[in-house]
Amino acid sequence: MPTPTTEEAPRILSLWQGSWAAALAVGVLVWGLILWSAFFHRRSRTKVEVPPQTRYNMPIEALYTVVPLIIVSVLFYFTARDESELLSLKKKPDVTVNVVGFQWSWCFNYIEPVAGSTGDAKTSKDLDAIPDRFKKAFPDNAGGVYDCGTPGTRNPQTGNPGPTLWLPKGKTVRFVLTSRDVIHSFWVVPFLMKQDVIPGHTNAFEVTPNKEGTFMGKCAELCGVDHSRMLFNVKVVSPERYEQHLKDLVDKQQNGYVPAGIAQTSHEKNRETNNL
Repeated sequence: MPTPTTEEAPRILSLWQGSWAAALAVGVLVWGLILWSAFFHRRSRTKVEVPPQTRYNMPIEALYTVVPLIIVSVLFYFTARDESELLSLKKKPDVTVNVVGFQWSWCFNYIEPVAGSTGDAKTSKDLDAIPDRFKKAFPDNAGGVYDCGTPGTRNPQTGNPGPTLWLPKGKTVRFVLTSRDVIHSFWVVPFLMKQDVIPGHTNAFEVTPNKEGTFMGKCAELCGVDHSRMLFNVKVVSPERYEQHLKDLVDKQQNGYVPAGIAQTSHEKNRETNNL
């Protein structure tokens, strides 16, 4: 597993390792019983053509019914506990980024009030695809800036494929995920977490990066012929360097927002799916 680079990632790693430990213990027990039975009850040892047949043994039947239920219940409890914590959303995150997936690259709308960028994310037509329940947490008068990738291109500074998403270290970042065409999946590998990017449905999750550096991200959902090239970079920097990057985007005339994606129906758009 990659080294975790967010405050939330160790919880995911612990759940993953615990699940594998439980699976290994069950596997060792089952294979041990199979091998024991095959060895100690082999015909050459017992000289019995057909061993005694056991039917309707209620204690044994109860055992192999109850034990799997206990195992599944324990795994379900820890998964539900961690999933609830990982998908919970704060009322006001420090940073909000609208991640827009399209065939076959990414756009990043930084929903921030940046000097030199005018407008309001809460009323922007380009962000109509985002439900109102997420817009409530947008900063006031957030004119915003954006950055987009071109399919198949590489970052001129690093040589890595795809656009670069900048994030501030130590700040809670909310990703609001929208798609322009088909289902994608937003995955930053060392964050140990990914979520589907679905046309007509908005997903969101939050992380708090705690290590500076440049990390690889990719689409984790088969989305067409160039799916394997749908890559991007994540650059975690100091808050001061992050703010400077937003100003640099304004200087490049990349202020405002790119269209977020396919709008949701009125019923789906206002349905509560996350704790806000």
